[in-house]
Amino acid sequence: MDSEKIDYLARLWIMEAAAKIKQSFKETLDIDVKSGRNDLVTNMDKETEAFFVKQIKEHFPDHRLFGEEGMAADVTDLNGVVWILDPIDGTLNFVEQQRDFAISLAVYEDGVGRLAYIYDVSRDELYFGEKGKGATVNGRTIPKLDPTVDLEDALLIANLSVTRKFPTMWEAVKASRGLRLHGAASLEYMDVATGRAGAYLSANLAPWDIAAGKIIVEELGGIVTRINGEKINMLEKGSSIVAAPKIHQTLLDNYLP
Repeated sequence: MDSEKIDYLARLWIMEAAAKIKQSFKETLDIDVKSGRNDLVTNMDKETEAFFVKQIKEHFPDHRLFGEEGMAADVTDLNGVVWILDPIDGTLNFVEQQRDFAISLAVYEDGVGRLAYIYDVSRDELYFGEKGKGATVNGRTIPKLDPTVDLEDALLIANLSVTRKFPTMWEAVKASRGLRLHGAASLEYMDVATGRAGAYLSANLAPWDIAAGKIIVEELGGIVTRINGEKINMLEKGSSIVAAPKIHQTLLDNYLP
């Protein structure tokens, strides 16, 4: 895998896609409903994914793309090089607020996360991680997570689906410094990665929601598993807990089944 070439082009494509997304703020979006009234897809989600499909096919014909909007072929394994993309993570925020959404892109090689990019479009912040080389935001090194921080000293991020499924999570919220939620998994992962929150829990996320965030968080010493502590299969949807090490253990031991 030519990491330097991939990195150079991925950054160019992300910025080009982001410019088109920003331009759409002035336009009328075509909005469709997927699984429910709060699960939306816009023409910009589809156009952004189609843009990456076209670029990857042109420059890396032996690579595959695994994306939310199904613009590429079905991916049933992670053999070779697979790009995992959420063209607009936080579409509801994009539609309603024009903030708190991101382009999330990861590059996996034979199932191992190699490169990760999360671009917070409205804040112009590009988070980047590379396997074995740490992580940055806009080129600035992100410090490793403090392994001694526990739940009582941290904010907790959890969506309502988690609190409904696991009522004991309200006890965890009480034990923490407070509850927060953005509505974009990749940015919530970055809150944990940067220490702005101690943990983020969700009952049902897709691979493209977490593929990039997982690489970045793990580079900084965080832990990413299913809510029951099991390893995540990057081809399947499911629960997710991402946390600083001690907080992860505290949640599993005291607040989750």
